[in-house]
Amino acid sequence: MLSGRLGLERARIPHADRQGLVWLDRGRLEVENGCLRFVTAGGGQLAAGDYQIPHQAISIILLGPGSSVTHDALRLLARHGCALAAIGEGAVRFYTAPPLMPDSSALARAQVTRWADPKLRMETARAMYAMRFGEIVRTRDIAVLRGQEGARIKRAYLAAAERHGVQWSGRRYDRENPEGSDLANQAINHAGSAMTAAASVAVAATGAIPQLGFVHEDSGQSFVLDIADLYRHDVLLDIAFGAVKEARGRGAAPIERLVRRRAALLFRQRAVIPGMIDRIKTLLMPGTAAAPDPR
Repeated sequence: MLSGRLGLERARIPHADRQGLVWLDRGRLEVENGCLRFVTAGGGQLAAGDYQIPHQAISIILLGPGSSVTHDALRLLARHGCALAAIGEGAVRFYTAPPLMPDSSALARAQVTRWADPKLRMETARAMYAMRFGEIVRTRDIAVLRGQEGARIKRAYLAAAERHGVQWSGRRYDRENPEGSDLANQAINHAGSAMTAAASVAVAATGAIPQLGFVHEDSGQSFVLDIADLYRHDVLLDIAFGAVKEARGRGAAPIERLVRRRAALLFRQRAVIPGMIDRIKTLLMPGTAAAPDPR
């Protein structure tokens, strides 16, 4: 690979085969002589330098704080079907992404087919449950499935609290006063926002349809919430309770900042977003992609 080059060595490949995510922050994304480049003075994840970006071989560029992008760069990305998302530090927030137009409609058509067929829709919901808990449930009633999910999550909360040495008195959330609950519940709320942002990146990267969920139904981000929930019982709770444990230290930062920082770290360490992309493909097009355990 050329010195100073990010991403993959491969040239133009079909979008369905792409797995690449490039994280950029604190710099300028521009075009020079037909090539996409990112110039940064450092201070973020990248050392200072002038990097050439292999836009033809990646799915999505994640542009973090302190960055700017030129019109020419947007044109080049659109021409080659590479998405660009504006994110918070470490993808703990998802602000916007131009519409992604993959060179194949196969995944979107597969999602619609599975969503519209009651039998396939329930099959997909059960597959999500199996991914989360390593257990294939027999029920074909979505209400029963949600009830079983709730019971498992309650046990997961308790186990995570014990693992991190945090006192836990139950899940409490007041929409009118989200900061009125104890520190652990606040941390779970903030971690949930970060996980939803990561899922938004994965859904945008695959060109899936956010509104068509299999467990969630009413939200305009139903499928995003479905994917985020695949990580609720383990990664999300490790983020939240780990941040609470850290908050006990003298002079610790506010809990939201601790959660964001820990989320950004674990997203990278456990390859959460690439794992989400693989799981989306496995759920919507079984047999076409492997979904490795992100842990």
